[in-house]
Amino acid sequence: MEMKIETIPTSRIAYIRKVGPYGSANKQTMENLKKWAAERNLLSTATIFGMAQDNPETTPPEECRYDACIVLTDKEPVDHQVSEGVLNGGTYLVCKVEHTTKAVQQAWADIIPFAAKNNYQIEQKPILERYTAEMIRNEFCELCVPVSL
Repeated sequence: MEMKIETIPTSRIAYIRKVGPYGSANKQTMENLKKWAAERNLLSTATIFGMAQDNPETTPPEECRYDACIVLTDKEPVDHQVSEGVLNGGTYLVCKVEHTTKAVQQAWADIIPFAAKNNYQIEQKPILERYTAEMIRNEFCELCVPVSL
């Protein structure tokens, strides 16, 4: 498992939001976004993010918000099927992992101690899951944890 510090730029995004408990329904939300993007030939070059907007330890499950997002250029239009927004960039601890339940759970077990050991302060911003077409084909994802150095 590799970890690195990266600056993720502020970006224009299209997103589909699901409100309710985090879990398997998030996958359907992501599939809906990918279908929308594929119909517009955006998937091969775009970056996709999964964004858990709320901390499930402090937010009631029925109020937790999950956004499936795709980065857009300024020229790409949006329509009624998606919402338009901004992904606020910043400094992130990025961990590339196999996109399996076991690997993601292990990454979460490793990320927090790694951040503490390296004096990275975890910021109160959404944690991101990042995907590119190549990562999806190879069954990888990146967990992006907002930090200050």
